[in-house]
Amino acid sequence: MSLKHRLLITVVPWVGSLLIRLIYLSQRKTIYGEEALHSEWKKGRYLIFSFWHDQLLLMIKGYRGPGAKILISASKDGDLIARTMEHFGHGTVRGSSSRGGRQAFRELMQLADEKVDLAVTPDGPKGPKHELKDGVIQLARVSGRPIVPLAYVCSRGYRFRSWDRFLFPYPFAQAVYCYGPPQYFSREESLEQCRKRLHAAMEENQRQAESWLESQGATAV
Repeated sequence: MSLKHRLLITVVPWVGSLLIRLIYLSQRKTIYGEEALHSEWKKGRYLIFSFWHDQLLLMIKGYRGPGAKILISASKDGDLIARTMEHFGHGTVRGSSSRGGRQAFRELMQLADEKVDLAVTPDGPKGPKHELKDGVIQLARVSGRPIVPLAYVCSRGYRFRSWDRFLFPYPFAQAVYCYGPPQYFSREESLEQCRKRLHAAMEENQRQAESWLESQGATAV
């Protein structure tokens, strides 16, 4: 590993984690739907969180559960994201639908037996935007865990010209985190039925988050 790369993976995640904390602290934020999650945790149940890739940056700060493992792509960009997540005390599983997917799925299945939540961006790492891939649904069907839709919206930010229009939230914006009702999936349902139901639940949760933000007099960027 070159000196430049060592510096990159050491400095960038530290700076990134600091930036995330500063932006989060500066924002006026509200979290909705969290009560149902505490009920699940008190019963000793652990969850699978599903959110769109473009909302990734500040999502880690909206999670206040017992601990999570996050699926991150096995790429150079993924290396930086994974190391950044470590600064928040959360572990990662490396892989995606295009690279290391089978190994990542096996590891997630092993983690499903442990007392830890799991988090997935089902349209990552290359899209198309907001198009569900099968991995998160298969994980829920086999493990028996529910999937909880999660959305983040804010009033001010920048959208990159990437495939997902990645959101960089600005400081001092109004922000909303919204958790949807847990969604259970059985092996009796077809994969297509499960996909349609989860997609509808995630899109409804996204609309709910935007509606909550609008009720505060702001519009989602």
